Amino acid sequence: MRRVKAQRHNLHRFCTQKMVDDQVVPHFSRFLHDDPYVKPYQTEIERRYKEFCSLKRRIEESEGSLEKFSRGYEKFGINRTYEGVTYREWAPGARGVYLIGDFNGWSRTSHPCTKNEFGVWELTIPYKEDGSSPIPHGSKVKVAIQLENGDLADRISPWIRYAVCPENDILYEGVHWDPPQPYQWQHSRPRKTSGLRIYECHVGIASSEAKVASYKDFTYNVIPRIKKLGYNCIQLMAVMEHAYYACFGYQVTNFFAASSRYGTPDELKELIDVAHGNGILVLLDVVHSHAAKNVMDGLNEFDGTQTCYFHGNGRGFHTLWDSRLFDYTKWEVLRFLLSNLRWYMEYYQFDGFRFDGVTSMIYHDHGLGHGFGGDYPDYFGLGVDTESLIYLMLANDMLHSLYPGVITIAEEVSGMPGLCRPITEGGTGFDYRLGMATPDLWIKILKERKDEDWPMWDIVWTLINRRHNEKTITYAESHDQALVGDKTIAFWLMDKEMYWFMSETTPNTPIIERGLALHKMIRLITFGLGGEGYLNFIGNEFGHPEWLDFPRAGNNCSYHYARRQWNLVDDHLLRYRYLNAFDQAMMHLEEKYHWLESPQAYVSLHHEDDKLIVFERGPLLWVFNFHTSKSFADYRIGASVAGKYRIALDSDAAEFGGHGRLDANCEYLVDSQPWHDRAFSLLVYVPCRTALILAPA
Repeated sequence: MRRVKAQRHNLHRFCTQKMVDDQVVPHFSRFLHDDPYVKPYQTEIERRYKEFCSLKRRIEESEGSLEKFSRGYEKFGINRTYEGVTYREWAPGARGVYLIGDFNGWSRTSHPCTKNEFGVWELTIPYKEDGSSPIPHGSKVKVAIQLENGDLADRISPWIRYAVCPENDILYEGVHWDPPQPYQWQHSRPRKTSGLRIYECHVGIASSEAKVASYKDFTYNVIPRIKKLGYNCIQLMAVMEHAYYACFGYQVTNFFAASSRYGTPDELKELIDVAHGNGILVLLDVVHSHAAKNVMDGLNEFDGTQTCYFHGNGRGFHTLWDSRLFDYTKWEVLRFLLSNLRWYMEYYQFDGFRFDGVTSMIYHDHGLGHGFGGDYPDYFGLGVDTESLIYLMLANDMLHSLYPGVITIAEEVSGMPGLCRPITEGGTGFDYRLGMATPDLWIKILKERKDEDWPMWDIVWTLINRRHNEKTITYAESHDQALVGDKTIAFWLMDKEMYWFMSETTPNTPIIERGLALHKMIRLITFGLGGEGYLNFIGNEFGHPEWLDFPRAGNNCSYHYARRQWNLVDDHLLRYRYLNAFDQAMMHLEEKYHWLESPQAYVSLHHEDDKLIVFERGPLLWVFNFHTSKSFADYRIGASVAGKYRIALDSDAAEFGGHGRLDANCEYLVDSQPWHDRAFSLLVYVPCRTALILAPA
């Protein structure tokens, strides 16, 4: 652990230090060209870049390289070494540190650690005479921290790799995970060969049964569904260990431990391995924006102080989330978080991350009560938390340097310019941001507008309004819209009639007919027009009814709403199968035509009275008729390519629960008449509440 003594594990608010003499790289001009509104803030962009370079250089000078620095899990926690099993922990505020557990009969004083000048405590236990580990695999282990008043308090090591909650208890216990026969990987990471089609999911709810589903349940029951649907990426939520199940995984207690409520680390590896074998990438929903306030089984007050991993003043608390906030200026906090990313990439072979709570990280007010109307002073003023922003730059730089195919996604609502641009262009380095305005649009329309008043231009503008040369993951709804207190799109459309009229043995009521039609159209136009990647939350592809509510005191600890009712889509007498079939058709069509990797669409028509939207993206021509009752015969639309078109996807087809009003074998001839600023045009029949995708014949 070579370090400069003067650093003493704290960067002393590196954003205020003297800038280094790095020359601003020429690629900054691309950022300024794409978004001229950032020109007045060029100095601030350059300052952020220089601070990033300064921090990275200090790490390289002190630790040898960022690569070595981010392998903290090989030094901290419990690891095998040549001399024996070594335990190492950073606890600068502790008066003493003792390793305790099954291995020493829980003696609180028999295995004391020694402290170095940087606040790191260390202990090496020799191997047994037969060469075996003195701490057996699977044994329980904790840390006794001597507080300032001399008392001993039990804690779980921040670097613990497995934690379990004993039956009839609420406190988690650390488990030493060192299997004698490590998991043998069968498949390598797949390459991303087309646009990112993400299946966002939660392992625990992935069963029809009222229980916490397991990694194995997911591996052998859900991955085949995802593969058949045509998604090429899984985003796993709630994997980092969290003591409170109902927090949806966002109050992390043990950052290096994959949640034991679903199974063992090896079973999670098997899940990822099987996904890779099916050509599916796996992303982790990573929470580095905050941590649970738990003291006994979390990071909070680990060394007996408020300031070990977090800010010690009000800046260290998120009042709305009731959680602790990291101090990204501290050397060992940076090591901990960067190593956490490396751990999931190396040990579990994840393919990337969706970073949670980025807006909360990069603004001092965490974005609370802030409308973010696009005012550029908000993005480059004193309200930005530079320290957090530079941590994200460092994380993206490390990941993309070491893993060229890695994918990073930012959950960020403010629209921070440059967030998804390369660091060398003045950006933060993410690959994608979530298009969080789109689901808000759909809910607002469904709540406040009559069908005949749907605003075509508002829909188009929300879907195309994204930053040039910064990629967006679009979605009509995610887990946020599925949570208790809200409604899924299917429920907004059909509500209680879903309970009575989704069976083929009952009449297709006007509400169900409308709901099926609009559910397909909403998802298709979002998929086609809204971004460079697409996301769907588990079960919503077939219109999963009701909300998602985890067992808690407020619902008598019921699992009724914490599950996915696969039986609904598997029953061929229920209309849910139509929505599922349409979702599958969308995924496979994108795999064929790759429109997510095409430039942003050209919208040739958005007609408020006719309720039509027409656009071109990739080689495809997209036509949407949102009118409640009016079908159009021989409606002229513009086209940029001469020749013939045929129907590639028809939302009104009988196989998708529609009326089958179009001939799937029909060919559309392009004529030379210019239309809507397009060189050519053609005549189409487009029924009401129908979406068509036409492909060159």
